[in-house]
Amino acid sequence: MLLIKYMLERAGPGRVLSVGCGSALFEKILRDEYGIVVEYCLEPAEGMAEIAEARGFRVERGVAENLPYPDEYFDTVLHNGTIHYVKDPAAALREARRVLKRGGSIIIAWVAGEGSYGILYRLAGLIGSWEPLRSIAPKDPYPIEFIREAVRWPTVEEVRALVEDSGFRVVEYAQTLTRHPRYSNDSVEAPVEGYDRGDYVALRAVKV
Repeated sequence: MLLIKYMLERAGPGRVLSVGCGSALFEKILRDEYGIVVEYCLEPAEGMAEIAEARGFRVERGVAENLPYPDEYFDTVLHNGTIHYVKDPAAALREARRVLKRGGSIIIAWVAGEGSYGILYRLAGLIGSWEPLRSIAPKDPYPIEFIREAVRWPTVEEVRALVEDSGFRVVEYAQTLTRHPRYSNDSVEAPVEGYDRGDYVALRAVKV
Protein backbone atom coordinates (compact mmCIF):
# COMPACT_ATOMS: atom_id res chain seq x y z
CA MET A 1 0.00 0.00 0.00
CA LEU A 2 2.74 2.48 0.90
CA LEU A 3 4.50 1.72 -2.37
CA ILE A 4 1.38 2.65 -4.36
CA LYS A 5 0.89 5.78 -2.23
CA TYR A 6 4.50 6.78 -2.85
CA MET A 7 4.25 6.37 -6.61
CA LEU A 8 0.90 8.15 -6.91
CA GLU A 9 2.32 11.09 -4.99
CA ARG A 10 5.32 11.13 -7.33
CA ALA A 11 2.99 11.15 -10.34
CA GLY A 12 1.21 14.21 -8.99
CA PRO A 13 -2.45 15.21 -8.89
CA GLY A 14 -4.93 14.54 -11.65
CA ARG A 15 -7.46 12.06 -12.94
CA VAL A 16 -6.39 8.52 -12.02
CA LEU A 17 -7.60 5.15 -13.33
CA SER A 18 -6.97 1.93 -11.40
CA VAL A 19 -7.04 -1.05 -13.76
CA GLY A 20 -8.19 -4.33 -12.22
CA CYS A 21 -9.13 -2.69 -8.93
CA GLY A 22 -10.99 -5.72 -7.51
CA SER A 23 -13.08 -4.62 -4.53
CA ALA A 24 -11.20 -1.27 -4.42
CA LEU A 25 -9.89 -2.04 -0.93
CA PHE A 26 -6.51 -0.42 -1.65
CA GLU A 27 -8.19 2.57 -3.28
CA LYS A 28 -10.43 2.99 -0.23
CA ILE A 29 -7.43 3.01 2.13
CA LEU A 30 -5.66 5.52 -0.10
CA ARG A 31 -8.71 7.78 -0.01
CA ASP A 32 -9.70 7.41 3.64
CA GLU A 33 -6.25 7.34 5.28
CA TYR A 34 -4.10 9.41 2.92
CA GLY A 35 -6.49 11.64 0.97
CA ILE A 36 -5.38 10.23 -2.39
CA VAL A 37 -8.45 9.89 -4.59
CA VAL A 38 -8.47 7.27 -7.34
CA GLU A 39 -11.79 8.23 -8.84
CA TYR A 40 -12.03 5.72 -11.70
CA CYS A 41 -11.79 1.93 -11.47
CA LEU A 42 -11.94 -0.85 -14.04
CA GLU A 43 -12.88 -4.36 -12.94
CA PRO A 44 -14.05 -7.36 -15.03
CA ALA A 45 -15.57 -9.36 -12.15
CA GLU A 46 -19.16 -8.30 -11.46
CA GLY A 47 -19.12 -9.21 -7.77
CA MET A 48 -15.91 -7.30 -7.10
CA ALA A 49 -17.13 -4.31 -9.10
CA GLU A 50 -20.30 -4.14 -7.00
CA ILE A 51 -18.26 -4.03 -3.78
CA ALA A 52 -16.07 -1.27 -5.24
CA GLU A 53 -19.16 0.72 -6.21
CA ALA A 54 -20.57 0.31 -2.70
CA ARG A 55 -17.34 1.89 -1.45
CA GLY A 56 -18.06 4.96 -3.54
CA PHE A 57 -15.98 4.40 -6.66
CA ARG A 58 -16.93 4.89 -10.29
CA VAL A 59 -16.44 1.41 -11.75
CA GLU A 60 -16.59 0.27 -15.35
CA ARG A 61 -16.71 -3.39 -16.30
CA GLY A 62 -14.04 -4.32 -18.77
CA VAL A 63 -10.56 -5.65 -19.38
CA ALA A 64 -7.18 -3.96 -19.50
CA GLU A 65 -6.74 -4.69 -23.20
CA ASN A 66 -9.91 -2.77 -24.17
CA LEU A 67 -10.46 0.22 -21.89
CA PRO A 68 -13.92 1.84 -22.13
CA TYR A 69 -12.55 5.39 -21.94
CA PRO A 70 -11.75 8.09 -24.51
CA ASP A 71 -8.29 8.96 -25.75
CA GLU A 72 -6.03 11.10 -23.54
CA TYR A 73 -8.52 11.17 -20.65
CA PHE A 74 -6.32 10.33 -17.65
CA ASP A 75 -3.25 11.80 -15.99
CA THR A 76 -2.24 8.49 -14.38
CA VAL A 77 -3.04 4.83 -15.01
CA LEU A 78 -2.32 2.36 -12.21
CA HIS A 79 -1.65 -1.34 -12.84
CA ASN A 80 -1.23 -2.87 -9.39
CA GLY A 81 -0.47 -6.57 -9.83
CA THR A 82 -2.34 -6.93 -13.12
CA ILE A 83 0.85 -7.77 -15.01
CA HIS A 84 0.74 -11.22 -13.38
CA TYR A 85 -2.50 -12.33 -14.97
CA VAL A 86 -3.63 -9.99 -17.76
CA LYS A 87 -3.99 -12.01 -20.97
CA ASP A 88 -2.03 -9.66 -23.25
CA PRO A 89 0.31 -7.31 -21.35
CA ALA A 90 1.45 -5.49 -24.50
CA ALA A 91 -2.14 -4.73 -25.52
CA ALA A 92 -2.92 -3.59 -21.98
CA LEU A 93 -0.02 -1.14 -22.03
CA ARG A 94 -1.00 0.17 -25.47
CA GLU A 95 -4.49 0.86 -24.12
CA ALA A 96 -3.04 2.59 -21.07
CA ARG A 97 -0.99 4.78 -23.39
CA ARG A 98 -4.05 5.58 -25.50
CA VAL A 99 -6.12 6.86 -22.56
CA LEU A 100 -3.23 8.79 -21.00
CA LYS A 101 -2.55 12.44 -21.70
CA ARG A 102 0.85 13.21 -23.20
CA GLY A 103 3.32 13.29 -20.34
CA GLY A 104 0.94 11.27 -18.18
CA SER A 105 2.21 8.46 -15.97
CA ILE A 106 1.69 4.73 -15.93
CA ILE A 107 2.49 3.02 -12.63
CA ILE A 108 3.07 -0.73 -12.63
CA ALA A 109 3.57 -2.59 -9.35
CA TRP A 110 4.28 -6.31 -9.16
CA VAL A 111 6.23 -9.09 -7.45
CA ALA A 112 9.48 -9.28 -9.40
CA GLY A 113 10.18 -12.73 -10.78
CA GLU A 114 13.87 -12.69 -9.89
CA GLY A 115 13.28 -11.98 -6.19
CA SER A 116 12.76 -14.41 -3.35
CA TYR A 117 8.99 -13.86 -3.37
CA GLY A 118 8.71 -14.47 -7.10
CA ILE A 119 10.71 -17.68 -6.80
CA LEU A 120 8.62 -18.82 -3.82
CA TYR A 121 5.36 -18.12 -5.62
CA ARG A 122 6.46 -20.02 -8.69
CA LEU A 123 7.48 -22.94 -6.50
CA ALA A 124 4.21 -22.89 -4.56
CA GLY A 125 2.32 -22.89 -7.86
CA LEU A 126 4.24 -25.93 -9.05
CA ILE A 127 3.67 -27.78 -5.78
CA GLY A 128 0.04 -26.65 -5.56
CA SER A 129 0.25 -25.91 -1.84
CA TRP A 130 1.98 -23.67 0.69
CA GLU A 131 2.34 -26.43 3.29
CA PRO A 132 5.84 -27.67 2.34
CA LEU A 133 7.07 -24.05 2.27
CA ARG A 134 5.63 -22.75 5.55
CA SER A 135 9.02 -22.42 7.22
CA ILE A 136 10.25 -19.89 4.64
CA ALA A 137 7.00 -18.38 3.31
CA PRO A 138 5.42 -15.07 4.34
CA LYS A 139 2.92 -15.27 7.18
CA ASP A 140 0.08 -14.36 4.80
CA PRO A 141 1.13 -15.33 1.27
CA TYR A 142 -1.01 -14.97 -1.81
CA PRO A 143 -3.74 -17.62 -1.85
CA ILE A 144 -2.75 -20.65 -3.88
CA GLU A 145 -5.78 -20.01 -6.12
CA PHE A 146 -4.32 -16.65 -7.17
CA ILE A 147 -0.93 -18.20 -7.79
CA ARG A 148 -2.49 -20.83 -10.02
CA GLU A 149 -4.27 -18.11 -12.03
CA ALA A 150 -1.18 -15.93 -12.37
CA VAL A 151 0.40 -16.76 -15.70
CA ARG A 152 3.68 -14.89 -15.25
CA TRP A 153 6.13 -13.54 -12.67
CA PRO A 154 8.15 -11.17 -14.86
CA THR A 155 11.54 -9.76 -13.99
CA VAL A 156 12.23 -6.04 -13.72
CA GLU A 157 14.03 -6.05 -17.05
CA GLU A 158 11.16 -7.85 -18.76
CA VAL A 159 8.64 -5.27 -17.53
CA ARG A 160 10.95 -2.38 -18.40
CA ALA A 161 11.35 -3.65 -21.96
CA LEU A 162 7.60 -4.15 -22.31
CA VAL A 163 6.91 -0.63 -21.07
CA GLU A 164 9.48 1.00 -23.35
CA ASP A 165 8.28 -0.99 -26.37
CA SER A 166 4.77 0.35 -25.68
CA GLY A 167 5.80 3.99 -26.07
CA PHE A 168 6.74 5.00 -22.53
CA ARG A 169 9.91 6.31 -20.94
CA VAL A 170 10.73 4.87 -17.51
CA VAL A 171 11.53 7.65 -15.05
CA GLU A 172 11.81 5.90 -11.68
CA TYR A 173 11.57 2.72 -9.63
CA ALA A 174 10.67 2.10 -6.00
CA GLN A 175 10.66 -1.04 -3.88
CA THR A 176 9.47 -2.66 -0.68
CA LEU A 177 9.62 -6.21 0.74
CA THR A 178 13.35 -6.12 1.30
CA ARG A 179 13.33 -8.61 4.19
CA HIS A 180 13.33 -12.39 4.20
CA PRO A 181 9.76 -13.41 3.24
CA ARG A 182 9.14 -15.12 6.57
CA TYR A 183 9.61 -11.80 8.42
CA SER A 184 8.02 -9.43 5.93
CA ASN A 185 4.91 -8.81 8.03
CA ASP A 186 6.75 -7.95 11.26
CA SER A 187 6.48 -4.22 10.58
CA VAL A 188 5.34 -1.81 7.88
CA GLU A 189 8.15 -1.08 5.46
CA ALA A 190 8.50 2.31 3.83
CA PRO A 191 9.33 2.27 0.11
CA VAL A 192 12.78 3.21 -1.07
CA GLU A 193 14.05 4.20 -4.50
CA GLY A 194 15.38 1.61 -6.91
CA TYR A 195 14.83 -2.13 -7.34
CA ASP A 196 18.13 -3.60 -6.21
CA ARG A 197 16.82 -5.42 -3.13
CA GLY A 198 13.04 -5.18 -3.01
CA ASP A 199 10.75 -7.99 -4.12
CA TYR A 200 7.66 -5.79 -4.55
CA VAL A 201 8.66 -3.30 -7.23
CA ALA A 202 6.91 -0.38 -8.88
CA LEU A 203 8.01 1.60 -11.89
CA ARG A 204 6.65 4.87 -13.14
CA ALA A 205 6.92 5.73 -16.82
CA VAL A 206 5.62 8.67 -18.83
CA LYS A 207 3.90 8.71 -22.18
CA VAL A 208 6.17 10.04 -24.91
